[in-house]
Amino acid sequence: MTQRTATNDEIAKILLVEDDENLGFVVQDSLRRKGYGVHLSRDGKDGLLHFNRNKYDLCLLDVMLPQKDGISLAQDIRLADPSVPIIFLTAKSTTEDRIAGLKAGGDDYITKPFSNEELFLRIEAILRRTQKRDAAMHADTFEIGEFIFDDRNKLLKHANEERKLTKKEAAVLKLLCAHLEQTLPRELVLNMVWGDDSYFLGRSLDVFISRLRKYLSHDPRVRILNVHGVGFKLQVE
Repeated sequence: MTQRTATNDEIAKILLVEDDENLGFVVQDSLRRKGYGVHLSRDGKDGLLHFNRNKYDLCLLDVMLPQKDGISLAQDIRLADPSVPIIFLTAKSTTEDRIAGLKAGGDDYITKPFSNEELFLRIEAILRRTQKRDAAMHADTFEIGEFIFDDRNKLLKHANEERKLTKKEAAVLKLLCAHLEQTLPRELVLNMVWGDDSYFLGRSLDVFISRLRKYLSHDPRVRILNVHGVGFKLQVE
């Protein structure tokens, strides 16, 4: 499924999945007053049904849901669309819960109770970032420190050398460039590049990341960081 990202002239459509009747109504009403189009589902199963039938620019998911919990719902959404932004709404705030949400493909995490202003700011920031990311995914050329990455021709150029990348090396590097300075979940890379997130393919991904680190080593300001238990981050100091 291909999701579109709303431009400034379009109404961004949000899927809200929240089983607390009062909170769900308040959040839905607040978002509609802010100008967003919102569909409210009361359980994870209904939320997935509506996601598969419609196009959304962002998903707001409660973690504790009947029928299908928010983490499982996010994983299913990620299989259908690897790029749609997901924000978790939850009463839990432990590190383990945050990591579980990120591993499931979450982009952000808001702990209840939260203010409408905080929610609006998070949504606006993610939608702006998504627009930049989507534009980057359609770009052919990227600057990475001292490097120029020509995705069309699969070339990584530096003053000291020019390297031809394999198709998968280029695909992984493009994802890292599109998510520059952001944590890129392993599962997202595996599903988008290999179409599967099995353990054995995960080991292959580690090999590709090691190769890219070696290729980029001419510029010490460029680093691909391991984010423990989640994924990778391309950073240019």
